[in-house]
Amino acid sequence: MIDLKKYEFYFIVGSQDLYGEQVLRTVDEHSKKMVASLDARLPCKLVWKPVVLDSDGILKVIREANANPNCAGIVTWMHTFSPSKMWIAGLTELKRPLCHFHTQFNRDIPLDSIDMDFMNLNQSAHGDREHGFIGARLRLPRKIVVGYWEDPKVVDKLSGWMRAAAAFAEGKRLKVARFGDNMREVAVTEGDKVETQIKLGWSVNGYGVGDLVEYVNKITEAEIDKLVKTYGEEYEVAADAKTGEGAKRVREQARMELGIKKFLEAGDFGAYTDTFQDLHGLPQLPGLASQRLMAAGYGFGAEGDWKTACLVRMMKVMASGLGGVSFLEDYTYNLDPAAPVDLSAHMLEVCPSIAKGKPRLEVHPLGIGGKADPARLVFSGESGPAVNVTLVDMGGRMRLIVNETDTIDPKPMPKLPVARVMLKPRPSLELAAECWIIAGGAHHTSYSRVVKTEWLRDWAEIAGIEFILIGEKTDPEELRKEIRWNEAAYRLGL
Repeated sequence: MIDLKKYEFYFIVGSQDLYGEQVLRTVDEHSKKMVASLDARLPCKLVWKPVVLDSDGILKVIREANANPNCAGIVTWMHTFSPSKMWIAGLTELKRPLCHFHTQFNRDIPLDSIDMDFMNLNQSAHGDREHGFIGARLRLPRKIVVGYWEDPKVVDKLSGWMRAAAAFAEGKRLKVARFGDNMREVAVTEGDKVETQIKLGWSVNGYGVGDLVEYVNKITEAEIDKLVKTYGEEYEVAADAKTGEGAKRVREQARMELGIKKFLEAGDFGAYTDTFQDLHGLPQLPGLASQRLMAAGYGFGAEGDWKTACLVRMMKVMASGLGGVSFLEDYTYNLDPAAPVDLSAHMLEVCPSIAKGKPRLEVHPLGIGGKADPARLVFSGESGPAVNVTLVDMGGRMRLIVNETDTIDPKPMPKLPVARVMLKPRPSLELAAECWIIAGGAHHTSYSRVVKTEWLRDWAEIAGIEFILIGEKTDPEELRKEIRWNEAAYRLGL
């Protein structure tokens, strides 16, 4: 469902016409070699463009990037010196994310042979600082990646920015289906859908549950048989889910999974929401169905939470080919000073892409919604460093809040019939929770062990939205100051 290679990034090298044909041929040769090597190691396609020498050439290639729907960004590099006034026309028209790649073709200075010819050709330290000024002068949002182009750390930074830019590009065509409205009286899951579409491109619309039920009811028994067989191959299935009423509940989830997927495919939707308060015509709340659709790459938000559904989808794009992302919710704390942890889960819908080991398919009462006992996958999340992320509407702007955390192996909870992760938020449970509440973070989150804080910061900058980090060095009083400064800056349009 997610193909990062469909996204292109133009590699644009700057120079000028004062150096002569031989120098320019060498610049072309060097940049072609770099692109060929980098393209093989990057998640998206890096496209070489001929060296640009003047304002007209720069404007032409940037207009080409703007017009190409597959172009998700441009990467600029000044091999020689490129006077930055000639970049003004192009950069002021740029409608794609920008990465300024501050590198050079040679890694080392050849101390025994360096002369002025070498200096004139290999002067990225000179040219890129001129190029950096015009980016700052134009107040352009941009990623700056510094280092030798063959260094794996540098390639990783460029890769992460590409993943963030690809997620933003994916968002420009993202359609979200809301089956039912918000959970009643809940504030944080609401938001300005019109402003969000203007800013991020997310098209969020409501559909009656009856529209979905039509698709669900058309699923055949043969289709259900095939999918239930897949369940048996992929999961450990509880004995009472194989026969009688339990088996019936599993088949109901299979029918809903197939129906929801066909609805989403027919409308080219990348994410969806539902709510336990509006299930008319459905036998149970989609649990297993939503878990598996998330694992297939769809964004999901419970109780009508379309912002988190979109965020899950964005992070699924960033994490493509690397690992899992899931919808999640903060539930309850262990406040023992010796072992403070945050138990995060949801009633049903936690993505098995984050599971440790083989999930277990079980059927249990839900205790909310007044429907049949739903089937769901039960598991614990893999341990290790992670991020827990929320997106909230602050009235006039969006705020992305990232809490860096550590996932630990939980002790057995034999009576808790849901998927779960046990988190040790940084800098501590108490400080992280205080900072989260200061910032207005939601109870719903998008969680991942593979998506990096830097990618999320890049995405927020590309999107032009506020970014708040809660991590190892975060102090509540400093955070309060940061939020006040941000309030002023956004009010002034800075």
